Amino acid sequence: MQTLYALETMEQSSIKPGTATRLLNEKLDQTCQIFTYLLYSVVQVAQYAETDAQARASKHLPSAEDLQVNTKIAGNEFIYQIINDRGFQVNLEQWKMKRLVDEELIRKMYNLLTATDAYKAYIADDQRTKGGEKEILEFIYKEVLAKNELFIQHMEDCFLHWGDDEEMMSILLSNYFNKPHLFNFMQLISKEKLDYAKELLLTVIDKKEYCLELIKPKLQNWDPERIAAVDMLLMEMGVCEFLYFPTIPTKVTINEYIDLAKAYSTPQSGQFINGILDNILKDLEKEQLVKKQDRPKK
Repeated sequence: MQTLYALETMEQSSIKPGTATRLLNEKLDQTCQIFTYLLYSVVQVAQYAETDAQARASKHLPSAEDLQVNTKIAGNEFIYQIINDRGFQVNLEQWKMKRLVDEELIRKMYNLLTATDAYKAYIADDQRTKGGEKEILEFIYKEVLAKNELFIQHMEDCFLHWGDDEEMMSILLSNYFNKPHLFNFMQLISKEKLDYAKELLLTVIDKKEYCLELIKPKLQNWDPERIAAVDMLLMEMGVCEFLYFPTIPTKVTINEYIDLAKAYSTPQSGQFINGILDNILKDLEKEQLVKKQDRPKK
C-alpha cells in the first residue's frame, strides 16, 4: 500500500522499469533496520549493567552497594546469541546502526529497568533458566522501552516509518525470543511473503485500469476524484486479490482491507471499502470470475 501510494505521488516520467520493486525493497529494508535496532537497544540496556558496575566501582569512595552491582543480565544467553549472529552484525554495520545509539538514553532506560520488581526478581535468582532469560529481555522492550516517551521519540527521530511498524515489532521480537534459531537477519521477510508482496504490487499496477472499471460504477454519487487516494488503492488491491490470488479467501481480503482503511485513511473508510468490495465481489461471483482454492500444504 505504501509503495503504491508513493508511486501515485511521483512524477510519471520519473518512474522507470524496476522503480516499484525498488521502492518496495527499500520499505522492507526499513522494517529490517527497525527490528535490528530494537534488538540492539535491548542488548545495550542489558549490557549497561557492566558499564554501571565499572563506573560505580571507580568512584573515589565507593560504597558497599557500589561494589556489589549485580551484572547477571549482561551475561544473558540471548544477548550472546544476538551479538554473535553474523547477519545481525552485518545489518549493524551495513546500516550504521551503532551511530544512532544515545548513550544517555540507554543509561536512563537501564535505571528505569533496575527499579522494577521484575528486574529485582530476576537478579535475586542465582539460576539461569531459558524462560527467565527470555522473559527479562522481552520485559526490557515491552515494559521499559516501548512504554517510554523518550525512547519512542528517539525511534521517531531515527526512523521515518516507525509509526507504521511499531505494532508489528512487538510480535517480531516475541517471535525472535521464542525461536531465535529460525531467524535470518539477512532475510527477515520470508521468501513466500516477499514473493506475495512483489506479485501483488506488480499485479495492481498492471491491472489498474481494469480494476477501476469495476470500482467506478459502484461509487454511485461519489466523485472518484474526491475519494481518498488510499481508499482507491486499497480497493484496487482488494479486487486484485479477488481475481488473481486464488489461495486468499475473499473474507480474509475484505477484513484485511477494512483494517488497513481504518488505520491509514478516514474514520468512515472502513465501512466505505467494505460496502464497495462486497458489491464488486457479488458481481464477480455471479460471473464466476472468482476462482479460489485451498493453499497447498507444505
